Amino acid sequence: MSETSGRLDRGDGEAVAWRKVDGAGPTVVWLGGFMSDMAGTKAEALAQWALARGRGYVRFDYLGHGESSGEFRAGTISRWREDALAVIDRLTDGPLVLVGSSMGGWISCLVAAVRPERLAGMVLIAPAADFTEKLMLPGFPPEAHEALAATGEWLRPSLYDEGGYPITRTLLEDGARWSILPGPVPVEAPVRILQGGEDPDVPWTHALELAHALRSRDVVFSLIKDGDHRLSRDQDIALLLAAVEEL
Repeated sequence: MSETSGRLDRGDGEAVAWRKVDGAGPTVVWLGGFMSDMAGTKAEALAQWALARGRGYVRFDYLGHGESSGEFRAGTISRWREDALAVIDRLTDGPLVLVGSSMGGWISCLVAAVRPERLAGMVLIAPAADFTEKLMLPGFPPEAHEALAATGEWLRPSLYDEGGYPITRTLLEDGARWSILPGPVPVEAPVRILQGGEDPDVPWTHALELAHALRSRDVVFSLIKDGDHRLSRDQDIALLLAAVEEL
């Protein structure tokens, strides 16, 4: 068994890069975070798990991320949701377990809402629902608001990228239109949430709000007290794989 790769034409001159392991279902689909890519530690760990267990698995990069084409500054929640749906609709069949990290947790909920018949379960890692409006915007300094008003873009410093990354007014306005909190969030399938207690980007209380907002009665919220945002340590990966195995 091996992992194949390719590029999915989005019909507008852009293409979504993907990697796939053919195997038994439900197919696990990785939905990454904001400014992350499918080559990260957790996505790679899931690929190795799928190869070892003979399970179906798909991972991909959104527009402007990783190996996909396009500029990051052109991305919006609408577009990245459409990328996820295109991958699911064109590369998978049957039931799915969506594994969403950070922003990918939000997009997983948006995908689940329109493909409920496909959803076998979700595993969410530090889910950043509504992050543009509820987590990002409230912390902007005055110069950010000035830049957004003047040019429509602000270069935000980042702990994960020395050069920072562009935040556009379009991203913020589009994100507000996809708000899912305080809910209810129309997900009926089982959900497992892994959240770090020392996450500087997504407070555990924010992730817990999403847990309460989900319609599903089968929701387990696991707080890793000393965990950070990435939850990529060996012990964190073990918890992730256990949650995926359960579903």
